[in-house]
Amino acid sequence: MWELVQETVSFIKEKTHFTPEYGVILGSGLGSFTADIQIEFTLPYTEIPNFPVSTVEGHKGALVFGTIGTKKVVAMQGRFHYYEGYSMQEVTFPVRVMKYLGVQKLVVSNASGGVNPNYKVGDIVFITDHINMVPEHPLRGKNDERFGPRFVNMSEPYSKKMIAVAKDLAQKNNIEVKDGIYLGLQGPTFETLAEYKMVKILGADCVGMSTVPEVIVARHMEVETFGVSVITDMGNEESIDTISHDEVLEAARKAEPKVRKLIKELILNY
Repeated sequence: MWELVQETVSFIKEKTHFTPEYGVILGSGLGSFTADIQIEFTLPYTEIPNFPVSTVEGHKGALVFGTIGTKKVVAMQGRFHYYEGYSMQEVTFPVRVMKYLGVQKLVVSNASGGVNPNYKVGDIVFITDHINMVPEHPLRGKNDERFGPRFVNMSEPYSKKMIAVAKDLAQKNNIEVKDGIYLGLQGPTFETLAEYKMVKILGADCVGMSTVPEVIVARHMEVETFGVSVITDMGNEESIDTISHDEVLEAARKAEPKVRKLIKELILNY
């Protein structure tokens, strides 16, 4: 893994001569954030050695390099999911690469199903913690100490400082936000009513099929991380009958301007 990461990093540095401070992973329906970046380079995943290729609608498949204000950023237009058939090492490979390109802070976004009765479709949720129920752990196997320790402290997977700054910025911009715990499942099926109830009983507020592996690997390498979810459906009798991926993308697109604003402001101010 170390050699693959270094090979990919060397290729990207040679192509871009760019050292990003911030990494951004854009979830379903949230890819337009790149319009807020003063783009300097775009590298399709297909051109990057050792990189997987995204197969899901709503995930474009390119690394975008540029600036937001004075901050240098690399954004993933499209992420990789365990349910696509990738190994956890492949799913999290881009996070490893980001770290060695220079990334110190990571912003992850996703579309998720809500189980907290105080949520509604379109709500923006700052992730305060997560529950990992994806069946394969991204750090399983021999640990390479060059990346990080064998046993990772996960007491603060999502930076409390970044959350506090983001909440302050949301208030200043009159954007309503919630916070909550995210539960990661394998997918690719949407949850049954019984599974939504399980998620709620376990203490989570929303559920999705991404983010958790990337955050674990980021914390393995001591990358400070911020997570935001858009609630695209509610796990109850009223909405579960009609939920589809198209509806998820549509709900995410409606919330996208506010999410974009918040991520941009956070990068500028933290």
